[in-house]
Amino acid sequence: MKALIQRVKSSWVKVEDKEIARIGKGYNILLGVMQGDNELDIEKLIKKIINLRIFPNELGKFDKNVVQVGGEILVVSQFTLAAKCKRGNRPDFTEAMPPQEAKRLYEEFVTKLSSYIAVQTGEFGAMMEVGIINDGPVTIGLDSKEL
Repeated sequence: MKALIQRVKSSWVKVEDKEIARIGKGYNILLGVMQGDNELDIEKLIKKIINLRIFPNELGKFDKNVVQVGGEILVVSQFTLAAKCKRGNRPDFTEAMPPQEAKRLYEEFVTKLSSYIAVQTGEFGAMMEVGIINDGPVTIGLDSKEL
């Protein structure tokens, strides 16, 4: 499971020009579910996301996590994080989990993450417009297989 975490001042999602989710300070997380991912990947990723200290303390050093700063999280499904671009110029997405299986794990991720912090979501499988006002910018990539 791959997550691209962006520290944001605010973030929102629109589907068909209608805003469906919005958060203030916190994380915009683009989440890709890969072949072979399971509940253990969810647990490892959530533990790291919740405890990741990428908000500044009073001295400006990264020292606080999203919960400590009263943040929120917007999770957006993003199968393109599975892209392999080694050969040719068209990305290969064969490492992405098939949509029905991926949706189940995506929803489980959101449910478990919601037990720690306020979470909004995009719409799984929809064409979305994602708005982000970066804070920093600070962007961190995580792969559950490397945690």
